Amino acid sequence: MTATLSETARRARVAASSGFAAQGFVYATLLTNLNRFKDRYGVDDGQITLVVLGVCVMAALGTLVADRVARTESGSRAVLGVGLLVIAAAVVVASVAPGFGVLVAGFLVFGVGMGMVDAGTNMQAVAIQHEYGRSLLTGFYASWSVGGIIGAVLVAVTAGRVPDEPVAVATLTGALVAGAASVLVLASGWRGATVAVRADGVARPDEALAFPVADGSKPLVPWGAVVLLGLGVVAFYVADTAISTWSTIYLDDVMLASASFAPLGYAAYLTTTLGSRLAGDPLVRRWGRVVVLRGGALVGAAGLVLVVAAPGQWAALAGFAVAGAGLGVIAPLCFSAAGDVAPGHADAVVARLNVFNYVGAVLGGVLVGAIGSTSSLGLGFIVPIVLVVAVAVLAGRFGVARRVGTPATAGSGAGG
Repeated sequence: MTATLSETARRARVAASSGFAAQGFVYATLLTNLNRFKDRYGVDDGQITLVVLGVCVMAALGTLVADRVARTESGSRAVLGVGLLVIAAAVVVASVAPGFGVLVAGFLVFGVGMGMVDAGTNMQAVAIQHEYGRSLLTGFYASWSVGGIIGAVLVAVTAGRVPDEPVAVATLTGALVAGAASVLVLASGWRGATVAVRADGVARPDEALAFPVADGSKPLVPWGAVVLLGLGVVAFYVADTAISTWSTIYLDDVMLASASFAPLGYAAYLTTTLGSRLAGDPLVRRWGRVVVLRGGALVGAAGLVLVVAAPGQWAALAGFAVAGAGLGVIAPLCFSAAGDVAPGHADAVVARLNVFNYVGAVLGGVLVGAIGSTSSLGLGFIVPIVLVVAVAVLAGRFGVARRVGTPATAGSGAGG
């Protein structure tokens, strides 16, 4: 890289990291406040489950919007920047909602923004990783974890100390964070075009397109590889959404934890998730994607088992922490592999892979909640255990990256 390009890439890396962090912060402040929203509007777990389902559906719509916007000259930078602004607006609506109906509207708008931001952050991260030429994805996701930890701790610290009426002050801070990140992304986000790949597999830098195509209309995306990676994404987001959505309510309602203790389950999960993501890129460079992915899945499953079997709040807290230590690497390694599937088509692959995010979110947020509503919320965590174990069994397949115009290669390192 030239000095100028290196500086551009570094600024883009900081901007993309801010997008990840802002998303994590807003997500944490909203979800760790779900028990307060329940009390404030007099709703039950079933209604919260329906809201989560609506958010996931709208997030899938946001991903489709991201796919379209990324095809324009503005590219994924605009996807991420605009998505953050949508999230900021949604947070304001949710924070000042005078009734449950307005709150639902705010969450649905948040879903659209979340879909755009999820796709935009991964598109930016994959492109920047390609520019650097080494594994960076778990580091980007570490920024998400940092934002989430700060958000969860903020909610725990302010519980009972700042007003929820008429404005949820702790939640409202998310609008400021998302807005600031949007400004940074729009100013410094990655603008570089993706190298085009013709149908014969020959790279043509002078024909750079946001979404290279074979026939002028359709991206060259190998769906078999996308579906395989999608299975890993589904498994992670089932577990992640189950923990992020239900851990606070689980500790509050089932373990009878205090209002200040309950949000710490998610904070503990995010803290160890951060640790695994900070270590993830060096581990992948040393041991390869398959070993790291399989180890992470097994550790994550063990933590979830501890959550289900926990006799009290401290054991459950430890279970969430162990789960985070393993689960944290799964999603970034899946999206990192997406950059290897079809060079020149990374945005298209990421947009399609991101849809699996919300399949997992529906199963994790809705199915776990449904099980909890009919039996025990603890039993709901069995669903992610089964799926995460499946990732460990299939981990060997995640080392295979099919490149357009080249045969599949085994043992590919993330971004390597």
